[in-house]
Formats: sequence, C-alpha cells, structure tokens
Amino acid sequence: MKVAVIGAAGGIGQALSLMLKNRLPKRSHLNLYDLAPMTPGVAVDLSHIPTDVEVIGYTGDDLAVALDDADVVMISAGVARKPGMDRADLFEINAKIIQGIIENIAQACPNACIGIITNPVNSMVPVAKQVLQAKGIYNKAKLFGVTTLDVTRAKTFVGQVKKIDPKPLRIPVIGGHSGVTILPLLSQLGIDFSEQEAKQLTEHIRDAGTEVVDAKAGGGSATLSMGQAAGAFCLKLVDGLLGKSGIDLCAYIDDGGQYAGFFALPIELGVNGIERIREVGPLSDYEASQLEQLLPILQAEITQAIQWTTANCCGDKKSI
Repeated sequence: MKVAVIGAAGGIGQALSLMLKNRLPKRSHLNLYDLAPMTPGVAVDLSHIPTDVEVIGYTGDDLAVALDDADVVMISAGVARKPGMDRADLFEINAKIIQGIIENIAQACPNACIGIITNPVNSMVPVAKQVLQAKGIYNKAKLFGVTTLDVTRAKTFVGQVKKIDPKPLRIPVIGGHSGVTILPLLSQLGIDFSEQEAKQLTEHIRDAGTEVVDAKAGGGSATLSMGQAAGAFCLKLVDGLLGKSGIDLCAYIDDGGQYAGFFALPIELGVNGIERIREVGPLSDYEASQLEQLLPILQAEITQAIQWTTANCCGDKKSI
C-alpha cells in the first residue's frame, strides 16, 4: 500500500504521518510532501521508528514524484485558521492550493483515493471534483472530505457529559464540516438526552474548532486531534482497499444530489473506495429542524466552489 501525505510538514501532517508510520500495514510506503524544506527531515525523523513502513520525504518541485502511483492521497496542505478568521476567509487561498494538488494527482495517480483535510472542507471537496471532472477522471467513490474529527469530538463530549467510556460509542455526524453544517445524530446513540442536553452538545461539537483556535491564542488550529482523526480515517480506507469487510465511517462525499450535492454521510468502504452509502436513519425533531436549516448554507458553500472553479480553471466533463 502506498500512501502520500501532502502538507506533511505542518501540524496536522506531522501528527498524521506519525500515526501512519506506526500503523500502516507491513511493507507499506509512506511518501511525505510539503513546500517546507524541512520535509525530508520529517521523513528521516519518522524513519527511526522501528516499523516495516518505508517513509521518504519530498519538497520543492517533487510533488509529482511523491504522488507517483499512490493508492491513497491525504491532503492537509493550505493555510490554517487564526483567531477571528472564518473558514470562508480561507477559501480563495486554499482553493488554489487544492487545484494545483489535484491537477498533479490527475497526472501521477489518477486512480488514487483522495482524502481532503484542508479547510473549508465543504468547498474544497467540490473544487477537487470540478478539477477531476475537467481532467476526465472523476470517480465519486474515491473522493472524500475527512470529517472524522466531528465524530471524534461527538464521542468525547458525550462521554464527558454522561461519564462513560467514549471509545465504543457510535455517533453518526452528517451534513458538512463547519459550524452549523455539522449535525451529530445523538438520538441514534441509544442514550437519553434532554432537548437542552442535545442542543448544548450539538453546539459544543460545532464550536470545538473555534475553541481550539482561541485557546491556542494565535499559535494554530486543531492539529493533534485532527491528525489523529485523519489517521483513523486513512487506516480504515486502507483496510477497505485491502478487502477487509465491515469498514464503516462518516465522510463528506458526493451524495448524488440527495441533499446538497456533497454531504457527510455514513458509508461502507471496500476495494473500490465507497462501496455503499448507508441510510441516515430516523431523526429527532430537533435534528430534523437543524437539517433543514443547514442545507441552504451548505449548498451556498458548494455553489461558491463550483463557480470559482468554473471561472478559474475548469471546464465540465463527464464523471465516471
């Protein structure tokens, strides 16, 4: 298995790479790329960990080399949020970065599964789709927005409130990956919540990214928790590609127009990427009202991405 981490020298990228070095299957190859000249050094540092995973670092003009024939590409490159910044403030800068990376993927590893961590995820994934379509190689089963951190936070915060072990909890989180577009389905957990508890937990999960940004006081955004969550996503994706059964998670994917065009949904992974989109299941009255409110916000962010790519880089070609 060959995995490429793009943006590997950043806080998320290093945490993600550390997890993958320790937990990818034996004889896997882990390629790290970042513009930062320290990236080969990050790889050397990781190479001292005694696992049977080869790790090589690339920088500068070697993006295509790092991507060559990758099975999975995890993208954390881009500008992170600072205090007072909204995810929308990141759009223009990060859209250009995602465009360039996806164009390289189209040439170097067109069949790879792509996991996008770069914010705003709600818009970056549609940008990637448009670029892939323009290259004539879009496969909706292999493009993902990584929303695992929303599930991780939901489990953590429920565990804290209910004073239970959070690890075994299964909480679907649907919608998008910013603010009010994040919708944890707490009603499906099998635990009783008052309406006030459900509302407070939902708001905490939605605001958790800003909580980290503010607490770091200009020193960064969520990197360690995001790196761990992205690593968990990547390892499950690898398991699916290797043919293991019963690999379930939530991710922001092409929903075929069912909700907003792109939507975080529970899915089953397999050798082709997404094997099955699972039913969302029954919603509480509160969740149903929140879903109705988030849809136009999410649709606007997706529309922004499509309009930007249409104006800046991409024609429209058929997907596969």
